[in-house]
Amino acid sequence: MILLYRKMNSFRLNLFIIFFSVFVLNAQNFRVSGRVFFNGDPLVNANVYLNETAIGVITDKKGAFSISTDIKTPKLTISYIGYKTKTIVISNGQYDLGIIELAPEDSLEEVVISGTLKSVSKLDSPVPVEVYGKTFFKANPTASVFEALENVNGIRPQLNCNVCNTGDIRINGQEGSYTMVLIDGLPIVSGLSTVYGLSGIPQSLIERIEIVKGPASTLYGSEAIGGVINLITKLPENTSKFSIETFFSGWGEANTDLGYKYHLSSRSSGLLGVNYYNYSNPIDNNGDGFTDLTLQDRFSIFNKLTFGDKLSLAARFVYEDRWGGQMNWSSKYRGGDQVYGESIYTARIEAFGNYQFNSNLSLQFSFNDHNQNSVYGTTLFNAKQSIGFGQMIWNKTLQKNDFLIGLAYRYTYYDDDTSAVYNNNAGVTHLPGVFLQNETKIDASNTLLLGLRYDHNSIHGSIFTPRINYKINNLNKSAIFRLSAGTGYRVAQVFTEDHAALTGAREVVFVDELAPEKSWNVNLNYVKKFYLKQGAIFDIDFSLFHTVFSNKIIPDYDTNPNKIIYDNLDGSSISTGASLNANLVNQNGIRINLGATYIDTFAEEAGIKSRPYLTERFQGVWKIEKKWHQSDLTLDLTGTITGPLKLPTLGALDPRPSFSQTFNIVNIQLTKDWGGAFETFGGVKNILNFTPPANSIARAFDPFDKQVSFDSSGNVLQTANNPYALTFDPSYVYASNQGIRVFVGIRWKQLGFKKAKPIF
Repeated sequence: MILLYRKMNSFRLNLFIIFFSVFVLNAQNFRVSGRVFFNGDPLVNANVYLNETAIGVITDKKGAFSISTDIKTPKLTISYIGYKTKTIVISNGQYDLGIIELAPEDSLEEVVISGTLKSVSKLDSPVPVEVYGKTFFKANPTASVFEALENVNGIRPQLNCNVCNTGDIRINGQEGSYTMVLIDGLPIVSGLSTVYGLSGIPQSLIERIEIVKGPASTLYGSEAIGGVINLITKLPENTSKFSIETFFSGWGEANTDLGYKYHLSSRSSGLLGVNYYNYSNPIDNNGDGFTDLTLQDRFSIFNKLTFGDKLSLAARFVYEDRWGGQMNWSSKYRGGDQVYGESIYTARIEAFGNYQFNSNLSLQFSFNDHNQNSVYGTTLFNAKQSIGFGQMIWNKTLQKNDFLIGLAYRYTYYDDDTSAVYNNNAGVTHLPGVFLQNETKIDASNTLLLGLRYDHNSIHGSIFTPRINYKINNLNKSAIFRLSAGTGYRVAQVFTEDHAALTGAREVVFVDELAPEKSWNVNLNYVKKFYLKQGAIFDIDFSLFHTVFSNKIIPDYDTNPNKIIYDNLDGSSISTGASLNANLVNQNGIRINLGATYIDTFAEEAGIKSRPYLTERFQGVWKIEKKWHQSDLTLDLTGTITGPLKLPTLGALDPRPSFSQTFNIVNIQLTKDWGGAFETFGGVKNILNFTPPANSIARAFDPFDKQVSFDSSGNVLQTANNPYALTFDPSYVYASNQGIRVFVGIRWKQLGFKKAKPIF
C-alpha cells in the first residue's frame, strides 16, 4: 500500500510538472528583433508594431528594434514616412528577422491618365503630369476646389471681382480661360461655368487631381491652350461605407461633405456625395461699406455608379445663391439703384460616363446644362449654356508602338439677354474632331510620342494642333528628362468668361470680330530623386517653359477708363519662365514641400511691350508637416507668396497703386487621429492677417455714379467731390479681403463594414 501511495504521489507530481510546463510555455514571451534598412543604411525611428496588439516600438540609430509578444506566430508591420509599409508573418520560430529592407513609396509610380489618355505611371509618362492626392489637400481644408489649388506651385486662383468674388484658375501666369478643367477626363467645366464649376464638388469624393502645364489641345481640343486640371473622383468599390467631413470658421462659414457607398446588385456599386456650404454673416472689416466676403448658400449632390468593369455613370446637381455688395443690401433691392448689390443664382446639371467595349475600345460622354440668373447693380444678366460631348477612343499596342485614335464631337448652345454680348457667343457651335497619337518605346530609356489633332469649328473653320514629346531616363528611373513641344487653340467666349465686364460702370466694347487664339509652347522638364542617409528622401522637379500666343485677346482697361475694350492682339504675347518643386522626407516624421515659379509675361504690339494685368513675376508655395506617431498628432504649416501684380487703375489721377505689393498667406493646422476612422482638426488661416488696401473699390460710397460728372465725350470730369476723376470700380482686386480666422472640424468614416446586400 505504501509503495502504491508513493507511486500515486509521483504520478501526480509528474502530471503537475507537465501541466505547469505547458502553462509556462504558453505564457512565455517571445522576443522579435531585427534591423530596418534601405540601400545599406539604417532607418531611424521607423515604426514597428504588432497587428494583434497595440504594442509598438521605434528603431534606434542603428535601425534595430526588439519587441516582446506571447503570440507564437505574430504579424509584424513596419512603416516609415516615404517608404512602403511592410507586413511580416513570423513562422517556424524565426524571431530574429535580421535585416529588413524597405522600398521607397515613390509618388512617381502613381498611375496618371491626363497626359496621354491612357493609364500609365508617372515614371513612364512622356508628358510631365503633377499629381496631388487627398492627403495634400487635408493640410489646408477649404470649401471648394478653387481655393484648395492655391497651394500648388504654378497654380493661382485669381479673384476677378471685389464684390461677387468670382475667379478663375491660372497656370503659369496665364488667364483662367486658358485652363481646361476636367472631371474624370471629361470637359465638364467651361465657358459660362468657368468661374463657378469648381465650387460644390465634394472634396471627400476626389481621389486625386492631375495637372498638365502647357498646351494640351492635341488631346482635349479648345480651351486646353494653357494646361489641364483633371479631377479624378473615387471609384465606389474603393471607398468606405460612410464618411463625413465638416468644418466651421470664425467668420461663420460652415462646410459639410458627406459620402455614402451602396450596392445596386452584386456587380454594381454606387457612391453618393453631398456638399453644403453656407456663409451668411456680412463682415466689413476694411470699412468701405461693402461685404469683405461674398455671402453664399450652396448645395451640391453627386452620384457615381459602376456596373462591373464595363460601364460607369455619374451626375451632379449644383445650386448656389451668392451675393455681395453694400452691407445693407437685401434681395428687395435686387436690380435697383438704391442699394448696390451683385446677386447670382446658379443652377447646374452635369452627367457623364464611360463605356468600355473591350480592352481597346471605349466611349466617353458628358452633358452639362448651366443656368444663371444674375444682377450686377442695375445690369441684368440671364444666361443659359448647354454642352454635349462624345468621344470614341481606340488604343492598340503593336510591338514597341502604342497607337491611340480618337473621334470627338462637341455641341455648344449659348444664349443670354445682354446687348454687349459678342455675336459669336450666341447660338449653336458644332466642333467635330479627330486626333491621332503614337507612343514609341525606343528602348528601356527612350520614349517618343507624336500627336496630331484636327478640329472643324462651325464658325472659325479648320484648326490643326500637333505635339511632340520625348523622354529619356536612366535605368533605375531616378533621373528623368522630358522635352515637350506643341500647339494649342481657344475659341473665345469673352463675355461668359470675364465677369469683370459685367460689374462696375465700365462699358464693354468689341473692336472687331474675334479670331481664335493660338499658342506654341516648348517645355523642358527634369526630375531627380536622391536617397540620403538615415532614410531621408529628397527629390526635385524642375521645368523651363516658353509660350508664344497669337491672336491673343487682352482686355484693354487703359485706353478709356470708362470702357473695357476687347480685340485680338496685333502682335504676340510671350510667356517665359521656370518652375522648381523640391520635396524632403526625413526620419523625424517631417515632410517639407517647396515650390517656386518665375514668370516673364508681356504682350508686344507695334513695337511696344506691355505687361498683362493680374500676372505675377514670381510665386512660391510651401508646406511643412510634422507627425508624431506615438500621439497620432500632425502639424501642418502651409503658405503662399505672390509677387507684385499689375492692376487696372482708372487713369493718371487714380491714387491707387498700379502694382500690388508682395503678399503672403500663411495657415497652420493641428490634426489628431483617433484610430484611423475619426479625426479632429483645427487651426488658423491667414495668420498674418493680410488683406488688400481698404480703398480697393473706387468710389464705394457712390456705386451708381450719381455724383460723377461726365463731359460730352463720356469722360469723367475732375470735380470737388471727385478730385481723382474716378467712377465706381470693383475690378481692382488681387486677393481676398478675408482676414485672419480660426477653424475647427472633424472627419469620420466607417471602417470594417460588411458588404451591403443588393437592393435589387
